[in-house]
Amino acid sequence: MATFLPLIDRITGLLGRRVRRRDAPSGVLLISAGGLGDTVLFSVILPRLLGLAVEGETVTVLVRSDAAKMTFLFPADVTVETVDFPRLLRDLRYRAGIMARLYRANYRMVVSTDHLRHPWLDEALAFATAAPRTLAMMARDWPKYANRLAANARRFDDVFDGGPAHTDKLVRWSRFADWLLGEQSTPSRVALPVSVLPQKAELEAPTAFVQPFSAVALKQSPVELYRRIFKVIPDEWRIVLTGTPDDLRRQPEYQELLAPPRIQFDGAPFAELLPRLMAARLVISVDTALMHLAVAAGTPTLCLASAAYVGEIVPYDDVVRPTNAHAIYTPMPCQGCLGNCSLPAENAMFPCVARLDVAHVTAEVARLIGPPARDGA
Repeated sequence: MATFLPLIDRITGLLGRRVRRRDAPSGVLLISAGGLGDTVLFSVILPRLLGLAVEGETVTVLVRSDAAKMTFLFPADVTVETVDFPRLLRDLRYRAGIMARLYRANYRMVVSTDHLRHPWLDEALAFATAAPRTLAMMARDWPKYANRLAANARRFDDVFDGGPAHTDKLVRWSRFADWLLGEQSTPSRVALPVSVLPQKAELEAPTAFVQPFSAVALKQSPVELYRRIFKVIPDEWRIVLTGTPDDLRRQPEYQELLAPPRIQFDGAPFAELLPRLMAARLVISVDTALMHLAVAAGTPTLCLASAAYVGEIVPYDDVVRPTNAHAIYTPMPCQGCLGNCSLPAENAMFPCVARLDVAHVTAEVARLIGPPARDGA
């Protein structure tokens, strides 16, 4: 059915345009179609993009429904529009309703903010608005959709060249914001505005939060690595494993880590968890949304990363990396594959994850914890 979507959208658009939009176009729509981690990083650059609105206009951010859990990080005056992308492809009635709603909103300007775009999803949503001005950055190469992406590029009023494929995501967004706003500025560091952060929680003891789970299981390190890490964490500290209850149900081997009394599990949603993350002494995480959230909130954070996103996401470019962000990964000839690993898995892990140096990891944890406090200090 996907090959017929452009024709269906055209028919839907022609029918929708029979409804006259009486008011003058107003408002800015920003389309941010990344996942949870991308939405954290987008929250960092979003305050700059609010400058696209003129006085009296509303800024709306369209996100995927599975990323909406992070929109609590957006400024309070931003309107959020959520779209179920899988349903958008398969449910024609739902698709027609979303397209009609975007058309009736009558935005003055629409900006597609992503480098990786889908011609029948986020790009189709941008065109459905029929806004007087639609802008985007140049889409990442995607051989499967190369012809359609090239055709769609001509439909935008202007397209920004964001540079090589391996460009730090926040650096690329910062340059895009400069282009959109007609200004030059230093790229934003990975830090959330104080205005969107909650009050820090009060914890009863020094606490390390540990996120061993990833939506991509091949990015997860084995239980044994965490046992070794926990031996380095002082006995008087508490350790909190984070994730969803489903993570533990699907991977019961990680339940073993909860045996010591000082280790607990916290499966709270991100918005509820954030005040406790802010109060933590250390966060240790795989490359996932919680890692970006902890860094952006200012908590000392160690990422146990794959080499897949070297040069684009993790580790962050030095220009945008705050001093609380630390990452360990195994350099590989194929690094920067963006998750398209060409090598066979090793012990159910990406090879770059399986080859993480345990001694290096534990030494870095010990360094970040610092020397033991002296009596009377």
